[in-house]
Amino acid sequence: MTASESPAARTPRRAVAAAARTRQPTEVRRRLIAEAAVPLIAERGYASVGVRDVAAAAGVSVGTVTYHFGSVQEVLSEAMVLHIERYYAALSEAAERASGSAEALRLLVDALFTEDTDRHWRMWFDYWNAGDQDPDQGFARGQAQRYEAWHGQIRSLAGRGVDDGEFICDDPDGFAARFAALADGLALQRLRQAPPLTTEDARRHLKRFIETELRLADVLPDRPSDVHGG
Repeated sequence: MTASESPAARTPRRAVAAAARTRQPTEVRRRLIAEAAVPLIAERGYASVGVRDVAAAAGVSVGTVTYHFGSVQEVLSEAMVLHIERYYAALSEAAERASGSAEALRLLVDALFTEDTDRHWRMWFDYWNAGDQDPDQGFARGQAQRYEAWHGQIRSLAGRGVDDGEFICDDPDGFAARFAALADGLALQRLRQAPPLTTEDARRHLKRFIETELRLADVLPDRPSDVHGG
């Protein structure tokens, strides 16, 4: 620390005003603490956030954090659940508003790959890596449930498109598994840039996959997305 830096300057800004922290039900306090942990994970990485960091960001004592959570791992897991649920809720809402399944898939692809969503993908892979390191089976089960929900959304869109006559697909389950795997792989390549990959090319690869798998042609044109700033 230099002479011009004070301990206060290094203390994370409190995310919750004092008046908002008093007399709150347990579930509200837990959520506030988890909410405060989300930006910490984004900035530092899952493994670099400690209970003192979370307490400082939430504007509470370390004792308050440990009273509401059994471990910092539990805090971070709940924070990631909040982030993931928000992210995919926005995708689901866009898909519901789409004129058809092909349009819904286009919106999903455009939203999955933007400059803004690089942050989400970093957090997502960090979260999965943390699960591999944690012996807690409940943590692993929670991850699996959230991933299954994502697969379910893709399966539902494919099945709806078949029912509506937009697609020809004999294996919606297989399509969902391959779509998710390709999206994850492209996202990892996008973050590592080895080899270099632009958001536009990531979208193009995934749309080409959809066209091939669902026997589509020219139904997923590149257009600006209204989800997640894409």
